[in-house]
Amino acid sequence: MSKVVFIGGGNMASCLIGGMLANGFSNADILVSEPNAESRQRIEATHGISTTGDNGAAVSAADIVVLAVKPQVMGAVAAPLADSLTHNPIVVSIAAGIPVSALENWMGDALTIVRAMPNTPAMVQAGATGLFASKALNANQQSTIEGIFNAVGYACWVNKEADIDAVTAVSGSGPAYFFLVYEAMQKVGEELGLDTETSAQLTLNTALGAAKLALHSDQKPEVLRKQVTSPGGTTQAAIESFQAQDIENVFRTAMSSALNRAQEMSDDFSK
Repeated sequence: MSKVVFIGGGNMASCLIGGMLANGFSNADILVSEPNAESRQRIEATHGISTTGDNGAAVSAADIVVLAVKPQVMGAVAAPLADSLTHNPIVVSIAAGIPVSALENWMGDALTIVRAMPNTPAMVQAGATGLFASKALNANQQSTIEGIFNAVGYACWVNKEADIDAVTAVSGSGPAYFFLVYEAMQKVGEELGLDTETSAQLTLNTALGAAKLALHSDQKPEVLRKQVTSPGGTTQAAIESFQAQDIENVFRTAMSSALNRAQEMSDDFSK
């Protein structure tokens, strides 16, 4: 089993570790380096793994280093690691907007760097993660990295780094789109006469059921939609209203805005 070291012990690191431990990774093969003593104690108590406050010492024996810090501090955290990475472990960054070129500038261009874009449902083992590797991985390395992210949901590889920005627009930011729909449906449900709890639970369980149905079906979403839409019925009235307001273009504009912002962030770190 590979030695996996997390730099940063925040919420996403903690949920990844929890998933890994639940899916066959050994406590002895996971180490967290975290500057905050209280956070180290919490991680040790929650997961039963070792922690340290010394980033350099932590990564010096790692096979895989997961950079789980905020984009704003990534340079300050990553650059000092360079001298401790001469054994060329795989470096995985889960920070949005930071390109491979910036990571190579800070840590060295001989490293194989994986950019991962997980999303917040990973915290309940229902995440979706896109992965891109700067250099070819061997079968064991690829399997281990897939195992880290499959432990908290679904993970897939993309062929070019630019696709990570598209992943950000679809799944990285995507949970907020559904929360916005949830927010709107709950509010309107109340306006139609339902109490808050009833409207919320009906909306949430409808979303859950629709997602499960789509996951377990080999039908395209258009077919699934039409199966629910009886001619002249209530659903058709609602769908026609959405289509009259060009809902597809609303999503196209919004997701393109997310993509453009991801590209702007990447450009900023490339300067």
